[in-house]
Amino acid sequence: MCSHNVHHVPMTESPLSLAPGQLLARGVCRHLRALGFACIEELVPSRGLRVDVMALGPKGEIWVVECKSSRADFTADRKWRGYLDWCDRFFWAVGADFPLDLLPDEGGVILADGYGAELVRDAPEIRLASARRRVVTRTFARHAALRLQSLRDPRLSPLT
Repeated sequence: MCSHNVHHVPMTESPLSLAPGQLLARGVCRHLRALGFACIEELVPSRGLRVDVMALGPKGEIWVVECKSSRADFTADRKWRGYLDWCDRFFWAVGADFPLDLLPDEGGVILADGYGAELVRDAPEIRLASARRRVVTRTFARHAALRLQSLRDPRLSPLT
């Protein structure tokens, strides 16, 4: 577990039922929520891309966090550079035992586990163009609304 001060909310699902990357994402989302961000996991900003966590900050900033649970998971990822076009800041989220020297400097680093996270290296900020920001914000809002609606009414057919 990360060594940080996080108020732990009771879990609604067993950590054993989540994959390692999902546990990292949950810890990241808890940490970012404490910083005022709203998070969505597994968002598709563009065909062929699926980010692990997209976060919308209180001032409209957009962060993408890619969760890597192992060296093999990291080396198999060929799409991460494509995520840079969809955010103001890009981060890697990894567990405490991950070899940090593997992670490129283009991204910040967040150490995480299933309960929380801590930022250990800030990410460079490259602000999105306003037209791209509108697209990303609209995609984020639609995804969040559709996910909430499907939780309230699971029998709805998904939009394609």
